Amino acid sequence: MEFNNMIAKTPKPPYYAVIFSSIRTEGNQGYNEMADLMIQLASKQEGFLGIESARNELGVTVSYWRDLDSIRKWKQHSDHSVAQLKGRKDWYKQYKTRIAIVERDYEFEKI
Repeated sequence: MEFNNMIAKTPKPPYYAVIFSSIRTEGNQGYNEMADLMIQLASKQEGFLGIESARNELGVTVSYWRDLDSIRKWKQHSDHSVAQLKGRKDWYKQYKTRIAIVERDYEFEKI
């Protein structure tokens, strides 16, 4: 499943968005490999709908989920828990996670 430079294809609302905003520390320290692994694992979780991500000085990753229970199960996934600990220890100067319900969406695509 390819996620780079794509807008997630999501179902008709309502569904949930987990918005993860972050400022990284210097260096990689295995970050890119773990980020790729987390996307692959998340995409296999029940209730996962898609993901979008962009990074400059500020990184923003939005993952989309069917319901709050799916989000909770992903947060508690053992490999994701390891990544969260490593993120607090090595990868992030600051981050914030927000969970929102998507009530409406619309789109445009130039062909």
